[in-house]
Parts: sequence; structure tokens; C-alpha cells
Amino acid sequence: MTVPRLLVVTDRTQASRPLPDVVAAAVAAGARAVLLRDKDLSLGDRRALTGELRAVLDPVGGLLVWGGAAGAPAGTAVHLSADDPFPAVRPPLVGRSCHSVAELAGAAAEGCDWVSLSPIFPTSSKPGYGPALGLDGLAALVPAAPPVLALGGVRPEHVPGCLAAGAHGVAVMGAAMREPAVVADHLAALAGATYPAGDRLGAGNAGS
Repeated sequence: MTVPRLLVVTDRTQASRPLPDVVAAAVAAGARAVLLRDKDLSLGDRRALTGELRAVLDPVGGLLVWGGAAGAPAGTAVHLSADDPFPAVRPPLVGRSCHSVAELAGAAAEGCDWVSLSPIFPTSSKPGYGPALGLDGLAALVPAAPPVLALGGVRPEHVPGCLAAGAHGVAVMGAAMREPAVVADHLAALAGATYPAGDRLGAGNAGS
């Protein structure tokens, strides 16, 4: 498994339609990695959603990521919150939410495959985490971190700047939940951008 360049993060409270339908539309627009967040749901409801989302992602070889440390189905990639314990049995891929240099250093030390760093830009979806980091803040924090997915108010036009600042890719929540077709614009920006290491992604693999 590889770290995705684009990660769609679920939030049914912002979704314009039932969550499986929103994810299906995002996948139709090209998304190939989805983080099932919605941690307020019961474990049973989250597992039921997992089945519905896998039915959308598996046929296109997509990646489903379980939000949090508890209850993840065996063999499923996980994305931990900043204070979640690292799993005793390592999943195939592990990401972690980070908001500071100390959290990034911790994620690097424990061997996370990626981190989401937020908020990069002002956004109502990520309240309570201090002021937006901006591109300069992103660039300052990237060097000591695992591959970084820039999160928080990242619109398609922001993608080149995030990558130039050193981000591996981007994560999108609110915008994708409200209008999932927007992920096609994020993917187009990813496919057309030059990455720090000099590699370029084609439109067909920018989502994974």
C-alpha cells in the first residue's frame, strides 16, 4: 500500500446526502482513498458503514482508512488522532492527525506512514486548533515529519502551493462532503503539479 496523494475525510454532519452516496460520488470523481471519521457513531454503525464504503472502493482498488485506534477491522489502514495510542499490532498503514511540531516529532518517532497537518488555511471544519498555519508554517514543519497531507481549507487552487511547501498531498473534508465532485479539481491540480522530489503524478494515480 502507498500513501495517498488525496485523502477524502468523511463528516456526515456536512454531507449533502447520505454518506455512502457522497463517497460514491467522490469515487466517481476520481477519489481512491477515504478516511471514515465520524467517531461519534457506535462501533456497530461504523462497521456497517465500512461495509458500504468498501463496496464502493474495492472495485476500483481504493483504500479505506479507519479513523481512530479502537475497533478497526483487522488488516485495515488507520488514521489516529493526536492522542490515540499506537496500535499494539501494527496495521498495514498508519496515519496520525498533527497540529504542532511536537506532535509531528512523535508521529515520526513511532513510525507513522503519514500525518495530516492542520489547519493550513482558515476553515470552520477544524475549530479549536489555533490559527491557520499557512504555507510558510507548512513549509517550516514538513522537514521533520513523515509524508504530510495538508488539511484545513485546502481548495484546488491551493494544491500547488502546498506541494511546493513540501506536502506529499492533501486531505479534504468539508468541501468534499458538501460537493464531492470538487475532488476532481483537487486531483487535476495534483496531477498537474511538480512535486518536491521532481516526480509527477498522472491523473490516473493522483488519488492513491
